[in-house]
Amino acid sequence: MTDLYARHRAVLPDWLALYYKDPLEITHGEGRHVWDADGRKYLDFFGGILTTMTAHALPEVTKAVSEQAGRIIHSSTLYLNRPMVELAERIARLSGIPDARVFFTTSGTEANDTALLLATTYRRSNQVLAMRNSYHGRSFSSVGVTGNRGWSPTSLSPLGTLYVHGGVRTRGPFAHLSDADFIAACVEDLKDLLGHIRPPAALIAEPIQGVGGFTSPPDGLYAAFREVLEEHGILWIADEVQTGWGRTGDHFWGWQAHGQSGPPDLLTFAKGIGNGMSIGGVVARAEIMNCLDANSISTFGGTQITMVAGLANLTYLLEHDLQGNARRVGGALLERLRAATARLPVVREVRGRGLMIGVELVRPGTDEADPEAAAAVLEAAREGGLLIGKGGGHNTSVLRIAPPLTLTAPEAEEGAAILEHALGSVR
Repeated sequence: MTDLYARHRAVLPDWLALYYKDPLEITHGEGRHVWDADGRKYLDFFGGILTTMTAHALPEVTKAVSEQAGRIIHSSTLYLNRPMVELAERIARLSGIPDARVFFTTSGTEANDTALLLATTYRRSNQVLAMRNSYHGRSFSSVGVTGNRGWSPTSLSPLGTLYVHGGVRTRGPFAHLSDADFIAACVEDLKDLLGHIRPPAALIAEPIQGVGGFTSPPDGLYAAFREVLEEHGILWIADEVQTGWGRTGDHFWGWQAHGQSGPPDLLTFAKGIGNGMSIGGVVARAEIMNCLDANSISTFGGTQITMVAGLANLTYLLEHDLQGNARRVGGALLERLRAATARLPVVREVRGRGLMIGVELVRPGTDEADPEAAAAVLEAAREGGLLIGKGGGHNTSVLRIAPPLTLTAPEAEEGAAILEHALGSVR
């Protein structure tokens, strides 16, 4: 492993982050478990950053990929592609967007980049609203709408971005308010902002902020925002890269927690739909999707082998009600973690929805983020046989828990016990 780490450092960028003091090489997986190069088994509560959505080595997906690889792997979007059309049809229906069109990309970054291109072209404006503490990808334009300093390597951008209150319920100037007053204050702040600027093209927002530490506003905030946005003709882009496909348990899409005003104008997706294969995409009303007046293709977006993986994975998810499993098992896991951490001064908050749970750590007796504690818990959990993630807009002090959606109740209890022990070891 030391040799591989040295080779990694010799040829890959310094800013390419690795977890753990002794970085881990994962060689194979099955179900909710993975194994490292030394043969050690781990319970996986992070799923390749929420990407292994159903299970490692899911037979239905691996079979579909293997059979497709024996026929043709790739032909590009210059030719008709049956699996791409079939998956687009299913996603269009599931999106809730009327007269929907779907464009496939290879990642969530590229999906958000495309959505920004569509919105700014359609509205003839390069000004965009985004949420504080947000993350939307690593391309030049998506970094330009990311409101998280730790993931914004440059202030240069092709877009003019203004950041809005509301993505973080328990921090900031409105944290002390009730949910209703919090929403009202954020709406008034948005109205005030729009009174001072030319109308932007769009608001891009994650229903639950992923890299930001699984933070979210009260249900209904984006519906209230939508009423204001529509008065100005401003589009709403829902970034569902991490929240889509039933992960939150209560809803298939994160936007549905704010659905009083209907679906967003544009919806982006990626990660879990491919269960590890590189799929991203944008759904939008036809008039928005078709607003481009130049040619465009995607060399790798919608390629056959990823599309059959997406079809098999989506079919499995729906037929086995994994959204319901996320609600049941995730709800029990959330309450188990809240009970286990209630007396731990290092834990500020346990929050989340379904199988998307964040544990925010602070220096005891303060509201000050404790990234060192988060790093220590990550190491201790690994030692106990559990892989988790971390994030947060306050110096990466939030533990991110997002297992595959097939997680069983016994596995949830096993992981919670390991995490409880790891948290208890932090002093």
